[in-house]
Order: sequence, then structure tokens, then C-alpha cells
Amino acid sequence: MSRCRTFRYLLQPTAGQRAALVHLLGTQCELYNAALQERRGAWSWERRRITLFDQYAEVKDLRAVRPEVLAYGVTVCRGNLKRLDRAFSAFYRRCRQGQKPGYPRFKSVRRFDSVQWEDTKGWSLKTEQRRLYLPGIGHVKVRLHRPLRGTPKAITVRREGRRWFVSVHCVDVPASPLPETGREVGIDLGVQWAVATSDGQLVAPGRHTRRSAERLALAQRELATKSRGSGHRARAAAQVGSIHRKVANQRKDFAHQLSRSLVNSFDLIVHENLKITNLVRRPRPRKDEASGTYLPNGAKAKGGLNRSIHDAGWGQFLSFCAYKAEEAGRQMIGVNPHYTSQRCSSCGHVDAANRCSQAVFRCLACGHEAQADVNAALNILGAGRALRGLLPVKASR
Repeated sequence: MSRCRTFRYLLQPTAGQRAALVHLLGTQCELYNAALQERRGAWSWERRRITLFDQYAEVKDLRAVRPEVLAYGVTVCRGNLKRLDRAFSAFYRRCRQGQKPGYPRFKSVRRFDSVQWEDTKGWSLKTEQRRLYLPGIGHVKVRLHRPLRGTPKAITVRREGRRWFVSVHCVDVPASPLPETGREVGIDLGVQWAVATSDGQLVAPGRHTRRSAERLALAQRELATKSRGSGHRARAAAQVGSIHRKVANQRKDFAHQLSRSLVNSFDLIVHENLKITNLVRRPRPRKDEASGTYLPNGAKAKGGLNRSIHDAGWGQFLSFCAYKAEEAGRQMIGVNPHYTSQRCSSCGHVDAANRCSQAVFRCLACGHEAQADVNAALNILGAGRALRGLLPVKASR
């Protein structure tokens, strides 16, 4: 099976190259909006659906009327049109599944921050010279902090604040198997403890959003006082974005380090198959039919829990574990989360009253007492072993 990976590097453009990159984003944003308008107009007036290849064929006609759009090559224009086609494909998929459709929208040039080269034409990465050649931009310096592996197939150039990054999508990436350790672990994700393992380890959460809440609130208050369209507002908005990016980077670094530690230490990692989207869903409003008013539904408390779940970054952590485990030759199994926190890991008795508190588990049948999250992690490990076809073996604490 072909293994795909994406390698992300920092770009260090000159002042002229930075201006050219900004101009590239502006022209591609205009092309994206024009292609979207063409699709909308064809369906509204003629009930005709325009395909991706129809718009591919029209790109060459831009050279006569808008040569600056093609100054950066045809490949980046096709990557932009492919991006729009993916948005429509996702729209149709959500319609078929009965979800909220979310029709593709026009993009603001202030929020259009990335362009794609969908194949190997038009760009080249010279690793020895540490330069990335982009048509119309030139040879941009790249900080190759780690070697590129596999065969490069496509790139994405992205603006994040004042910085520029390139993501290189590679195929046929060779595996890097790790020696077997003979150890297995079950992990329980939470908000009080980021991860509780079946061997008794409790990892404290980073709580990066909570730590930056005061700075973020101050920056947002400053932003609210600035006039729209002014330079002061642009600088205030950049400050808010900078805080959000720092929090995201801290959360990502925490997930990378924790997932690497688990993959290096265990041959089998078992986790719960959590439906995170459902867990962070807002509670339904409760309406009093007699008076027509709405009753308390616990939305405030649920909102605090939702923020903690988002701050923990469960989905990101599990995705990092999955690709690292695949690359290292480890096995990762997801199990049904039902009753893992109510079942005794010693005798198997299931009762909601076994969970005395958030931190303490005490079995009403056998009297077994343990840290609640560690007990759940032991149950998760046992379920993973059974799912793999092994006999359940009680893990040592």
C-alpha cells in the first residue's frame, strides 16, 4: 500500500517575492469567485451544471483578457479550480446524507490564504540549494528542518499572518518500523486528565486556550473599538489572529509529543471510538408550551464542557497517533466506548453507581477501588485485546 505523507516547511521570501505571493493570492481569489459565479449562473439561468473539466478548458482563454492571472502558470489555476470542485463535491455529499448542505461561498481576499499546485508541473524543490521555484515568484528560500521522504507530487503554499509555509505532499514514503517493546496500553481521553493509561499514568492537559483567555479577551476588546477598514483595525485583527495561531501551535506540539511517546513505548494502542462532533453538540432548547418561554437546558454548563473538549484536541491527538503508529508498524484499535467508565476492571460488574466521583471508582460488587480514568483505560485495553482476538489479560498496574 502506498504511504502518503505531507511535509511542512517555512518559506523565507524576499520583499519582492512576498509582494508577488500576495498578488498571486489576490488573482487566484478573483479566479475562484469568478468560477463560482459561472457555476451559479449556469444553474440558475439554464439549469446546466458546469464541470471541472469545462472550467479547465476555459483557463487558456484568460491569456487574452487577463494575462496577469496566468503569469504564475496554468497549474496553480487548475489547482484553484480543483479546490472549488471539491467544495461542490462536499456540498452534494452533505445533501445526499441529509446534513446541512453549506453551499460554496465567495471568498474575501483577506481570508484567501492558500494556493495549490495539484501536480509536479510548474514548480520544483531543490533540496540541496534549499530553494523552491514557483513560476512568476522565483526561487524562494526554504527552511528544510527535516529531510523530505518519498516522491513529491503536489504542494500548497499558505500564508499564516506574516509567515509563509509550503506543504509538500509525497507518495511512496518508506516506513520507519520501530523495534517491538512487548507492551500494550489502553488510553482514556478526558478533560481533567488529557490521557489516562492502563498502566496508571495520568497526563495533565495543556489547557492552552484557558491560559491565553485573558490575553485573547483583551485583544478582542481592542479590536472591537477600531473602525472598520482602518489600519488600526487591521493591526488589532492581526494581534487576535496571532494569539489564536499560538494556541493552535501549542496544542499541536502537545499532541505531537504525547502521541510520539505512546507510539515509541507500546506495540498496541487501544482507544475509544468517540463521536466528538456529537459530544460537543449544543443541547436542544426546552420550550414551555403553556407560556411560550424557554426553560433552562444547561446550555451554559455544556458550553464550558465543549470548550474544554475543543481545547483538549482529542481528534487531532488520535489522528497523530494513527499516522505515527502506521509508520512505526504499531497497531491501533478503536473500541466501543459504552460502559467503559462504569465497568469494574477487576470483576466486570457494570453499574453507574460504581463511579463515585470524577476521580474515584469503587465497585459495589467486589469492592475494587481505583482511579476512575485508569479503571476505564484498563477496560478499554481489555476490549481491544478481545477485538484483536486475544484472551483478555489483566494489565499490571
